[in-house]
Amino acid sequence: MALLIGYILSLGAIFGGYVLEGGHAGALMQPFELLMIGGGAFGAFFASTFPKGFKATLKAFPTALKGSTYSKATYLELLTLLNDLFTRMRQNGLMSLEGDVEDPRASEIFKKYPRILADHHILEFITDYMRLMIGGNLGVMEMENLMDVNLETHHREMEGPIHAMTRTADSMPAFGIVAAVMGVVHTMASVDQPPAVLGELVGAALVGTFLGILIGYAILAPIAARMEDRAQESTKMLECIKVALLATMNAYPPQVAVEFSRKVLYSNERPSFTELETHLREAKGK
Repeated sequence: MALLIGYILSLGAIFGGYVLEGGHAGALMQPFELLMIGGGAFGAFFASTFPKGFKATLKAFPTALKGSTYSKATYLELLTLLNDLFTRMRQNGLMSLEGDVEDPRASEIFKKYPRILADHHILEFITDYMRLMIGGNLGVMEMENLMDVNLETHHREMEGPIHAMTRTADSMPAFGIVAAVMGVVHTMASVDQPPAVLGELVGAALVGTFLGILIGYAILAPIAARMEDRAQESTKMLECIKVALLATMNAYPPQVAVEFSRKVLYSNERPSFTELETHLREAKGK
């Protein structure tokens, strides 16, 4: 919704101002200019990415159009899940969680937290490292080093589509210039036409530059920025889990481990200590 509102405000101001100063909207309707700009940019984007990068970008693209899934409610759900797991672990031992970790979708603990089950990155991170904890072969430092490498890999993987979209947005003005130059060439080849016709041809060429800049900075750049925000939020969730698991391995009580995890979250989405305490009590009463 925020992206749509931003587009309305941006495009409305640009085109509205143009019309209000006496411009003719019809002069901006140049489908062949759009074909050159859009087709050229898409072809260059396809050529500059490997197939896996191309697919990853197309897959990540819709996430920029949706609202954030990492809300305070999601963080509360994650922290409550971790508290439940750590409490069970403390009461019954690590091996009591083996079945839950091996098949979380059939686990009575995980079933209570649908937002976590719906995010395969979070789910895999929790279950993979709890599986290693149950195996009992890694120390705290070894586990932390492995998690750091995992987080770095995850972040770089998320950055691939962002860089591809950013490069495409940055290249759009250049493709607009290409379309404008082609329009000028067409104009020069039509010097035998009346001035009115030549004026239309020059106007169409200039629209190419305008569209390239507009699409690059007003359409694609915001999408790339939102994709970057989603990637940072996803990494922050994994960092939150990392801190909690390491605290548990260091023998901190479940409530303290969860508090460590809460402190990692960004302040604008972080539940307060009281909110978390209330949520944990309510979850325990269910």
